[in-house]
Amino acid sequence: MNKNMNKNMNKKDSIFASPLERISDFSFDEATADVFDDMLLRSVPIYEEIQRMVVDLVLTMVKDTSVVYDLGCSTGTTLLMLAAEMNRSALSDRDVQLIGVDSSEAMVARARSKCEIVKPACSITWRVRDLNRGLEDCSADAFIMILTLQFVRPLYRERLIATIHERLKPGGCLILVEKVLANDSVFNRTYIEIYHEFKKRNGYSSLEISQKREALENVLVPYRISENEAMLKRNGFARTDMFLRWFNFAGFIAMKS
Repeated sequence: MNKNMNKNMNKKDSIFASPLERISDFSFDEATADVFDDMLLRSVPIYEEIQRMVVDLVLTMVKDTSVVYDLGCSTGTTLLMLAAEMNRSALSDRDVQLIGVDSSEAMVARARSKCEIVKPACSITWRVRDLNRGLEDCSADAFIMILTLQFVRPLYRERLIATIHERLKPGGCLILVEKVLANDSVFNRTYIEIYHEFKKRNGYSSLEISQKREALENVLVPYRISENEAMLKRNGFARTDMFLRWFNFAGFIAMKS
């Protein structure tokens, strides 16, 4: 990895390190984008392995001409890894379009900057769009949503999943990774405690964990595993599987027949 990119990715997240008089709703603004790569590595369990698994799944969908969307692409990590893997494999000569979409202009700006440093062989386009407003007119072989749907307002989630199913080509897939709730409240509390200990091991203080949790309270709305699976099936995905589980995080793959 380029040294300048590595330096940017390692900028430490300390947004919630000092006591705040008033905690506003979490925002994907310039300050967050500036430390987001570090935030993900220290806040999302097995984050690098999740990226690896998602890329491996998407590679199985890549044909001679394919279109792959990463919805909620943030700083572009997933698509850049996918592009690198395609370049290393026998897929480098295929006409694949990668499209990253995020509601935050600051995130998309960083994705573009990283892309300019890496200079991937395949085409990557970065776009700003609020998924609460739905998708652009498109057709795709795969959609990726890593920790994205949980930030879409529940009022609009069904519509978005239905549109994704509609826009997928036959045999295409949606790969969805979400923070989830356990069906039983006792298990749910236990998993949250384990998750907070994970964050402490990665250098976050109790103050940081508490303040960030409050900031996310009205912004990140997780569903139960069963609710996510039912939503996928209600909106056309007859074939689904949970390919990942880490306490209160889960990954799903849903295929269009």
